[in-house]
Amino acid sequence: MQARMKNPAMVIPEAMQALLALNAATEKGGVPPTTLGLVHLRVSQINGCSVCVDMGWRMLKKAGEKDERIFSVAAWRDAPYFSDAERAALALAETMTRLNDRSDPVPDVVWDEAARHYDEKGMAALILSIGTTNVFNRLNVTTRQLAGEWIKSAEAGGWS
Repeated sequence: MQARMKNPAMVIPEAMQALLALNAATEKGGVPPTTLGLVHLRVSQINGCSVCVDMGWRMLKKAGEKDERIFSVAAWRDAPYFSDAERAALALAETMTRLNDRSDPVPDVVWDEAARHYDEKGMAALILSIGTTNVFNRLNVTTRQLAGEWIKSAEAGGWS
């Protein structure tokens, strides 16, 4: 497999800077970094973004996350490893990523459960993080970016 082109955000560096700044801002929203990492991984799995799946598990592992949780995030509903708050965030991530799968894209039951665990700032951070991951996924999948190539770019100072 070969990439069709460089990641568009690498072609237009200001775009990458903006995306990284948005990502950094969401990390200040009061949602635990592990939750944001699990959400990133799940959204990337849904979208089939090998780059972000690769990056996601590596970042979770580096942060000390247990293999059981990393391996079972795709089956979070049936796995005993996630808190109620994490489950609410993962449900929100799935509905936001699959907007066209139902007539009510983000049902009240999903919203209300997430809002029960996160305040307004936390909800904003989750929504922005999920949206940002979807942007990165769409850039990578559309241009057929290769898993593992981001590591080389990060080591060269391109991005991390």
